[in-house]
Amino acid sequence: MFRRRRRHRQTMRKVALLLVVLLGVAYFTTLKKCWKDDTEVKEENGVLILTDNNYDTFIEGKDTVLVEFYAPWCGHCKQFAPEYEKIAQALKENEPAIPVAKVDATVASELASRFEVSGYPTIKILKNGEAVDYDGERTQKAIVERVKEVAQPDWKPPPEATLVLTKDNFDETVNNADIILVEFYAPWCGHCKRLAPEYEKAAKELSQRSPPIPLAKVDATVESEIATRFEVTGYPTLKIFRKGKVFDYNGPREKYGIVEYMGEQAGPPTKQVQAWKQVQELIKDGDDAVIVGVFSSEQDAAYEIYIEACNALREDFTFRHTFSSEVSKHLKASPGQIVIVQPEKFHSKYEPASHVLTVKDLTSVSDVQEFFKKHEVPLVGHRKPSNDAKRYTKRPLVVVYYGVDFSFDYRKATQFWRSKVLEVANKFPEYTFAIADEEDYADELKSLGLSESGEEVNVGILADGGKKYAMDPDEFDSDVLQEFVLAFKKGKLQPIIKSQPVPKNNKGPVKVVVGKTFDEIVMDTQKDVLIEFYAPWCGHCKKLEPDYLALGKKYKGEKNLVIAKMDATANDVPNDSYKVEGFPTIYFAPSNSKQSPIKLEGGDRTIDGLSKFIENHATKLQKRDEL
Repeated sequence: MFRRRRRHRQTMRKVALLLVVLLGVAYFTTLKKCWKDDTEVKEENGVLILTDNNYDTFIEGKDTVLVEFYAPWCGHCKQFAPEYEKIAQALKENEPAIPVAKVDATVASELASRFEVSGYPTIKILKNGEAVDYDGERTQKAIVERVKEVAQPDWKPPPEATLVLTKDNFDETVNNADIILVEFYAPWCGHCKRLAPEYEKAAKELSQRSPPIPLAKVDATVESEIATRFEVTGYPTLKIFRKGKVFDYNGPREKYGIVEYMGEQAGPPTKQVQAWKQVQELIKDGDDAVIVGVFSSEQDAAYEIYIEACNALREDFTFRHTFSSEVSKHLKASPGQIVIVQPEKFHSKYEPASHVLTVKDLTSVSDVQEFFKKHEVPLVGHRKPSNDAKRYTKRPLVVVYYGVDFSFDYRKATQFWRSKVLEVANKFPEYTFAIADEEDYADELKSLGLSESGEEVNVGILADGGKKYAMDPDEFDSDVLQEFVLAFKKGKLQPIIKSQPVPKNNKGPVKVVVGKTFDEIVMDTQKDVLIEFYAPWCGHCKKLEPDYLALGKKYKGEKNLVIAKMDATANDVPNDSYKVEGFPTIYFAPSNSKQSPIKLEGGDRTIDGLSKFIENHATKLQKRDEL
């Protein structure tokens, strides 16, 4: 009996072991099948379907493959699908056959990221695994021809159209170029990587112009001396050079925008006028200062100075020149003179009809540019969103808000109020005066506390350091305006500052700054201050918070260093030097340079990164050696 039981137990063990083996075989068979299914390349209407899991295995060892990155919801992709299937059939019949595939970029996110797909459909030709962009027509004929061309055994990618500049060729290249666009980049920079294909496409197109417009690039992490020379502090930084002279690039950062912008930049900065009627129309109907250089010929030395002066300011003004005696006669100018005339609607008895500069042997380019800037606006001009950043940055600026409209039906009423402003502006030449439409500046009126004043005309003064002052609501007249401006001049007005309540207890490691305490804390010349401007809803700000608090604790013992933060959505930042254009924005305000704070650029907001930033710029750090 005992032996029977032992044999029974042995039999059961063998059965159990057999079951384990069978389950293991089934498991690995299923795993193998799943793996096979996962990497298997399926086909749909002759087009192979690639995914994050099967792409690398499929591409390996293949000479040429055509790949389309698409999105299922994309209208262009749907429209292109039948054509793409015809392309697949045509290339399948090629000798040798060329595979045609597609990738759903909304699912295969790793592939979409690897190939920097940003629009749909995106077509790429893979040559030995390396991507060749296709930018031609989306037709069977054009794509098949291009793929067959790339598939040739001796095909090699064309050299980059973008020139590579180093310390060995930089100066020679930019000094000899009539115009050249240079990108300063860092290899690790994401924005630079996104710009690269657009920049190269633009370089290719501009290289085919007559004359060509060259585009170049400099690795600023390697060529640090060149980057420092041209004050490159962020990536990518683009600059235009004309015969070695540098100008800021303020254009778009995609192919067509770059091409169009550089095409404009390559042309002359001033347009020639041959008849007085051309100038007359600008004076009669224009909105901006009319600037005309009068010269005897293009060989005139004054003309060369004028051209150079215009080049640097071509985005700020519209320049014209003339060699016509008829035009010069009407302008009451002689060759070698530059004339500025304001549009007719801004003329007044308090101003000369025009301003004239005579270009002499000792007149410099900067003298000419200062002349432009000095007379860029009339005594009382029309401030609006389109000209604000170019014409009305000077402070103090006295702004009179009402329903400004120079169209025929409303011009008389607009000029009625403007004439009252002119009377006062004439008495305060040290200030800039302007009228502005109340609807265009509704937010500004609200910040001044005047949006519900009930008055037809309101007045504000935008002063240095971001300070602003509001005139108490009153029936508007020139006497009332003069009294308000005089009170400002004598320092009798209190600025309007949006502010949270002043914290009662502010002894924590990170000081809380509000609008009313900004000057007291941040602008304290006895202390260095690190200030973070944040928004309560900002994810990056929330992520930074624990590290920023730890930073405050780390430097708590430093009596002359303040770690501070400010909710920039609930408080005014009453100083123009501390511009907040995103969150978080961090500045270091040295004790000896409060009007020139240093902005933290880049993404290193760790405790170590912020500590290095502080220690690099601190003027009063006591424990530097210990830290």
